[in-house]
Amino acid sequence: MATSAATSSFPSYLIPASASRRQGSHRIRASSSVEGVMDVVSEAELREKGFMGMRKTKLICTVGPACLDALPALARGGMGVARVNLCHGGREWHRAAMREVRRLNEEEGFCVSLMVDTEGSQLLVADHGGSASVKAEDRSEWLFTSKKTEKARPSTMHVNFDKFSEGILVGDELVIDGGMATFVVTEKIRNDLHCKCTDPGLLLPRAKLSFWRDRKLVERNFGLPTLSAKDWADIEFGITEGVDCIALSFVKDANDIKHLKTYLSRRSLEHIKIFAKIESLESLKNLKDIIEASDGVMVARGDLGVQIPLEQIPAIQEVIVELCRNLNKPVIVASQLLESMVEYPTPTRAEVADVSEAVRQYADAIMLSAESAIGAYPEKALSVLRAASERMESWSREENMQRLLPQYQLAIALPDRISEQICTSAVEMANNLAVDAIFVYTKHGHMASLLSRNRPNPPIFAFTDDANSRKSMNLYWGVIPLQLPLSKSMDDNFKQTIKLLKSKGSVKPGDSVLVVADSDLNQPRAASSVFQSIQVRLVD
Repeated sequence: MATSAATSSFPSYLIPASASRRQGSHRIRASSSVEGVMDVVSEAELREKGFMGMRKTKLICTVGPACLDALPALARGGMGVARVNLCHGGREWHRAAMREVRRLNEEEGFCVSLMVDTEGSQLLVADHGGSASVKAEDRSEWLFTSKKTEKARPSTMHVNFDKFSEGILVGDELVIDGGMATFVVTEKIRNDLHCKCTDPGLLLPRAKLSFWRDRKLVERNFGLPTLSAKDWADIEFGITEGVDCIALSFVKDANDIKHLKTYLSRRSLEHIKIFAKIESLESLKNLKDIIEASDGVMVARGDLGVQIPLEQIPAIQEVIVELCRNLNKPVIVASQLLESMVEYPTPTRAEVADVSEAVRQYADAIMLSAESAIGAYPEKALSVLRAASERMESWSREENMQRLLPQYQLAIALPDRISEQICTSAVEMANNLAVDAIFVYTKHGHMASLLSRNRPNPPIFAFTDDANSRKSMNLYWGVIPLQLPLSKSMDDNFKQTIKLLKSKGSVKPGDSVLVVADSDLNQPRAASSVFQSIQVRLVD
């Protein structure tokens, strides 16, 4: 789905402190300032539904023209990450949107992380020159060319790359956007392709092309870098605006991730997390190496569906989600989750089933793309995403599905193996004892991620004194990140947090809490000594 650039400036939108808004069945009153350690959405959810009713799957919204004014409502509706796609819109628009998200965090008590999505070296993007879609009729003749013209020409698609037809033969299939329309190449004249439409459909602006021969993708390597000059400029812009994570498009191998991580490390920006977008055959061939090198993964099913047969997408998604969980990397399932809600106020039942399947697979996060960026019903789409997530999570707990998750040994060094075993044991204890919550005190979020990896029944409250760590934990399944000063004493930390939570009515006497202390709280993770423990406490 194409998007259009916003031409107007971002509105100065302020919510009165007394304002409240109905989002699904959740009523949240935003505060004019942060009144404690917990974000206002989690606080309201805990008060309304209790510990076990808290949603575990994180929700991401792509920010676009349709939801600029709706950002406060989306934050109240459960948006944990705001994604800004740098393929669309201009600098001023991006800057205004990102600053509005930061304002919501600073002034109204939300905890929404900022993600930017690079454009990448997007090969073979074709445009008909219009602002709306164009219908390709059955057996109609079309020209695909890289020659630029000032005016749009009928039945002509302009491709963004001069060598786009290199290696293409007469008789090859040209597929638009993974099947929106299909053509057969009837004639090749120098770099131009003359084609006949065999499957009629809509041609959107900036449509993606792929070529197929004998039902297989025609693979070609043009040697372009993953990060273009524009991408590097966009990354600099994102750094200036305080982004928390970068989604890297069209990753080919682990070196693409390592290159960007090295660049950030040299500038002491390791807190900015790199998510690899899996959206090409090349990335699938190097999947495990890419996941290990990255901080997380996005399953970009839209672009992935352009390069592989559609019937393979569900199985590939499940493989990626499971591998990410095994390797302790958060995974986002994205693209076309509620595509019909771009135009309609209710989704199809198949779309709800698709969302539920991603939640059943224990994906860390699910994402709205066009539904929130350019759709007519961004708030309703988020409400559907939230309701479907909560229902499937409830069913998984009732059926005790967590017990079926395979245990994959990740660590090699003894200190890391100890951390891993402590978290695995802690989750088993928490489930068997039916405790109300898990508390973990952590500097960098490592133990919180290991607890999340095991997908426990109770929610994980991760306390940190580092603002960047809090934002990065926003994408961990089941983790509610909280920021407050921490001491070296776990007893003092527990008493302090219980006192704060009791003062806000979040916990009550008799609640049971499993407490995990992280060795990274007081020393670097590489230290030879390991100070970690598990305790079960009752709230007095």
